[in-house]
Amino acid sequence: MGFLIGKSIGLLVVAILVAIVARRLRLPYTVGLVAAGMALALSRIDMGISLTHDIIFDVILPPLLFEAALNLRWKDLSAEAVPILVLSIAGVAISATVTYFGMHGLLGWPVAPALIFAVLIAATDPVAVIALFKDLGITGRIRLLVESESLFNDGIAAVLFALALSWITGGESGGMAPWQMLLSISAGGITVGVLVGLAALLVAGRTNDRVTEAAVTVVVSYGGFLLAENLHFSGVLATVASGLVIGAGGFKLGGRHIGLSQNGQAFALELWEFLAFLANSVVFLLIGISASQIDFDALGYLPLLATIAIVLVSRAASVYPISACFKGSRWRIGAGEQHVLFWAGLRGALGLALVLSLPRSMPMRATVVIATFGVVTFCVVVQGLTMPLLLRHLRLPGRFISR
Repeated sequence: MGFLIGKSIGLLVVAILVAIVARRLRLPYTVGLVAAGMALALSRIDMGISLTHDIIFDVILPPLLFEAALNLRWKDLSAEAVPILVLSIAGVAISATVTYFGMHGLLGWPVAPALIFAVLIAATDPVAVIALFKDLGITGRIRLLVESESLFNDGIAAVLFALALSWITGGESGGMAPWQMLLSISAGGITVGVLVGLAALLVAGRTNDRVTEAAVTVVVSYGGFLLAENLHFSGVLATVASGLVIGAGGFKLGGRHIGLSQNGQAFALELWEFLAFLANSVVFLLIGISASQIDFDALGYLPLLATIAIVLVSRAASVYPISACFKGSRWRIGAGEQHVLFWAGLRGALGLALVLSLPRSMPMRATVVIATFGVVTFCVVVQGLTMPLLLRHLRLPGRFISR
């Protein structure tokens, strides 16, 4: 226990130093964390913690998803619900399809690994996207579109991955058709999240102690996720749903307000901002450490570059045509916003968690893992470093790395 605590404190110290240096150099904090992780691995400093599916899914994702959903406002979300849902659902389907045909048709990957890779890499990862946008201080509609899309398509991609893996491995489907499984996993996760969120508001409504109210939100973030996963529903969608319910502030019951108090809500938001900082620090440091230990030579740098190009093309194939559908409507997405949506389509912790969960008996598993780490590293480092330049060029509202 003491060893684990010591290693965790070590990671936190590194994160603090990286935050200070990144601010001074006016660099994205997330990129600095990945670079620091690579430097730690190359210097052969053993941090005692490695990136695994369980760490990402059970420790990292729930608080980050919950904190992001907690900060979304129903009024803003409902106003942009149509483009967000279309980008989240149709966008994932288009991106996965283009990636599959690219990997299978151009690079010659067999059907199974091409399909699995296409699905797990299709969604923009909320961990990476939200961390980057917070780091850059981007506000307004574009942040709402990018972050909301990443939250919802994250859940869709996770569900599609489960279906694809079940089909490839011959897992049981309970006699349900794929579309029925998709609906069951998604609706079940959302239902669990809403019920857990409402139960939390009822509990929080019985106290005015802001610390107790904040503790309730912590229980909800992990409890909803674990409950949904144990029921074979989507834990990701459950966490997002519960965060949205808690973030709404509460409801009226018999003329009485049920939910977080004003002080409790303010304290919870500050607490979750700190918890998100801790979770982001750990995950991006571990991504850097793990990426530096991947043998990219085993895949080949030309195939890796081709894979990255295919993923970028698949993102463009989903963003620009879908955005064109809203031209002339009140949901019109401007050209500058489209470019940001495209380039902000980072892949990160979710894709790594999914690929690390693949059974070792799966054909080409090692190749899929290398390709995923290659794409994630490119997204976080290259897209992360160039995003401030793109935003300045487009002159979109928002502040950048402050001195």
